[in-house]
Amino acid sequence: MKYTILVSRTFQKQFHSLENNVQVRIKSALKTLEGDPFHSRSGADIKKLSHTEPAKYRLRVGNYRIIYAVEHKTVKVIEVFKRGKGYKDL
Repeated sequence: MKYTILVSRTFQKQFHSLENNVQVRIKSALKTLEGDPFHSRSGADIKKLSHTEPAKYRLRVGNYRIIYAVEHKTVKVIEVFKRGKGYKDL
């Protein structure tokens, strides 16, 4: 089952402010979500965030965290931030 990846405007703005090498790593990590956005594996450190409604997930890419939600067969990428900076608003 293949999932469609949709990115928010917030994510796009944050993504384009990152260095090129980080952007490449994030693009690669997002591709892995097309196959299975729920389970960790090599190249995809995924964790379900507690106390979020609807359920949100965190994908770790080095020192960066990508927050997303899954609805039907669509992965909605919400934001990307550097480790330790963005969990407050979830």
